[in-house]
Amino acid sequence: MELKRVVVTGLGALTPLGNTIPEFWEALVNGVSGADKITLFDAEKFKTQIACEVKGFNVNDHFDRKEARKHDRYSQFGIVAADQAIADAGFEIEKLDVDRIGVIWASGIGGLKTFQDEVSSFAKGDGTPRYNPFFIPKMIADICAGHISIKYGFRGPNFATVSACASSANALADAFNLIRLGKADAFITGGSEASVVEGGIGGFNALHAISTRNDDPKTASRPFDKDRDGFVLGEGGCAIIFEELEHALKRGATIYAEVAGCGLSADAHHMTAPHPEGLGAQNCMKYAIEDAGLELTDIDHINTHGTSTPVGDIAEPKAIVSLFGEHSYNISINSTKSMTGHLLGAAGAIEAIATILTVKNDVVPPTINHFTDDPEIDSRLDFTFNKAKERVINVGLSNTFGFGGHNASIIFKKYKR
Repeated sequence: MELKRVVVTGLGALTPLGNTIPEFWEALVNGVSGADKITLFDAEKFKTQIACEVKGFNVNDHFDRKEARKHDRYSQFGIVAADQAIADAGFEIEKLDVDRIGVIWASGIGGLKTFQDEVSSFAKGDGTPRYNPFFIPKMIADICAGHISIKYGFRGPNFATVSACASSANALADAFNLIRLGKADAFITGGSEASVVEGGIGGFNALHAISTRNDDPKTASRPFDKDRDGFVLGEGGCAIIFEELEHALKRGATIYAEVAGCGLSADAHHMTAPHPEGLGAQNCMKYAIEDAGLELTDIDHINTHGTSTPVGDIAEPKAIVSLFGEHSYNISINSTKSMTGHLLGAAGAIEAIATILTVKNDVVPPTINHFTDDPEIDSRLDFTFNKAKERVINVGLSNTFGFGGHNASIIFKKYKR
């Protein structure tokens, strides 16, 4: 069968760098760090006291008091980001076949704050179970997809993907595949996460996964730098409208980019560590390029997973060099996590948006906070350290990898009729 073409027609984002797409993009290009001291709880006794929080978000600006009680912070982020993307796409709901509009949404953890608060309340009580009736519906990782579909009446495919930090990249891949197979006209897809809570910081501290550079938050996320000491936890929600090309053209939609291909793989190696040679990463990039019908030399840009962890930041460049060979050194590489922090299950969505805007605007945002080369990382690679680069980007690839060895790559290219 002939596969349908899929394009991007709407974007929305609540991020540590800004609560709209223009704010987010401007901060990215200018190399702004979203990291600072944690304000959402008292972190004084924690090894890590910094994070990339969403700033200036007032739930009462978006939900009435009764409605807000039904949503964990991760769902609040997701619903607001979806609202932005739907408005940006110019959707007129009454003119759409809502049976063919779906929602595929991701969260790696879901309502961690809700879970923590309810269990803590029970533990501090007299043993009598007194749980909020919204406890389970607020906590589960699929509920945001449900809320978005309920709000707009979208009756197409509706579900959540959960694959740790690859979750929203998997959501995008599923949305892309279902549209090109003719199963839907459009999807609201993306992810949200709100894990800057005691359990999130404490849990990642126990894993020795996050930075403890509390005295200098702005430079704590240092992808590919010799002195990196872990990622900085981030939060937010990011939504993308994927739409079948002819459907988009018929309603006169503005097109940001075309979704060209996706690749998925597993490391089959370790619970939390990547394959040391980046084998799974190499495979998913290769599969995405083959799926898009492109050559290795067509790739101009890679938004890496680049978390600022000691092992992961070595494995991914190895995978790039192994796959692309000499062309590796022609690719503009970056890690936007140096600015946004790591949004866990929403990482694939926020970095897909960054890649889409890089392709649209021909500007590669920098990898900030690079001070010292790591001798274990190929210094010939162009990591776009510390300053944005203007160059024509026809094809961009976004990598996202998760605990459990889950790997996903998505390719976006300039739209041409």
